[in-house]
Amino acid sequence: MVKVLSRIRRAGAAIGAMVVCALALSESAIPAHAQFQPKRERSRDLAEMADRMNANTLILVTGNPGFIYSEFGNDLAAVLNNGDELRILPVVSQGGVQNVRDLRFLKGVDIGFSATNYMAFVRRSGDIPDLTDKIVYIARVSIDHVNVVTRSDITTLEQLRGKKVNFNSKGSGTEMTGYDIFGALKIPVEVVNLGPADAFDKLKNGEIAATIFTAGAPASVLKPLKASDGYRLIPVPAVGPLMDDYVPARLTSADYPNLIAPGETVDTIAVSSVLIAYNWPKDTDRYRRIDKFVKAFFAKFDDFQKPPRNPKWRETNLFATVKGWKRFDGAEAALADLREQMLAKERQQAPQAQQPTGSATQASAHTLTDAERNQLFEEFLKWSNKR
Repeated sequence: MVKVLSRIRRAGAAIGAMVVCALALSESAIPAHAQFQPKRERSRDLAEMADRMNANTLILVTGNPGFIYSEFGNDLAAVLNNGDELRILPVVSQGGVQNVRDLRFLKGVDIGFSATNYMAFVRRSGDIPDLTDKIVYIARVSIDHVNVVTRSDITTLEQLRGKKVNFNSKGSGTEMTGYDIFGALKIPVEVVNLGPADAFDKLKNGEIAATIFTAGAPASVLKPLKASDGYRLIPVPAVGPLMDDYVPARLTSADYPNLIAPGETVDTIAVSSVLIAYNWPKDTDRYRRIDKFVKAFFAKFDDFQKPPRNPKWRETNLFATVKGWKRFDGAEAALADLREQMLAKERQQAPQAQQPTGSATQASAHTLTDAERNQLFEEFLKWSNKR
């Protein structure tokens, strides 16, 4: 019995040795580089994917959640994002003033929203001497109203003298607007800096007397507020010193039915919001990205005029200019292409005419006035809807 078991063990060992040898021979028959080829191919594929994603992604600085810049950013991403071909990454920020600084200095930021008064303020401050050369605009987007919200017992800005007033986050565009307004009216107030949610909470509890913010009407952040709960929107007078950077405006019950009674209005001031970009040299990859974004934005502009996009997009005039600032070269070229397409359409519709008429033709003959730009944009919208 012992001899039998011994023979079985020897046979098993021999079989095991044969299996090991066979495995060794089979592995030696496979070239070493072939074993690692799938890993190298995978690594190359991942690198190509990373390059493709980064090559067509832009970072967009917006504003506080619930405010117009944030909503515009979400709309841009929703309409224009196209897989790895084009991707917009909206980033929450402190608003228009900080966005100008971020575009100028923060690595990775390509485009953003600001407003005409914020841009003028930063340029006047002299903090960024080369600002006019480094920041360009793509389009004037909408009209943003200055809103001063108080409790119902305060009806005028004068009643805020010496009281706590929230100017929004430190470094924000609204903070600058607050200093503009109360400085122009010579009304000293105790400035506090709070985000919207904290500000409304403290306003409700009576810890502050008012809060200011700038947003297109109707602003979603105002919709929950009701006059029946003790909130009020008060007027902001369009006094002389403010008229360099602001324009007179009016809020109605159609804008805020819960805050303004039917038939009543609240006079205020407003600014133009602007889509801006860093002025990269034309031969750079960053310029190419912005140019690709501009072409996609203009091509799909109709989509921004329809629900569920923010209705403030309907105030956008692609042909409007921003006084004192240079338009992004790619946007200027895209507008020239649109004019040519409109002219070609006119020629097709009126082949018997010796010379096409209308503002599209006039555009190539002289510098457009604001009225002509508005007319040209109206023609563009009609032409675009018929394509």
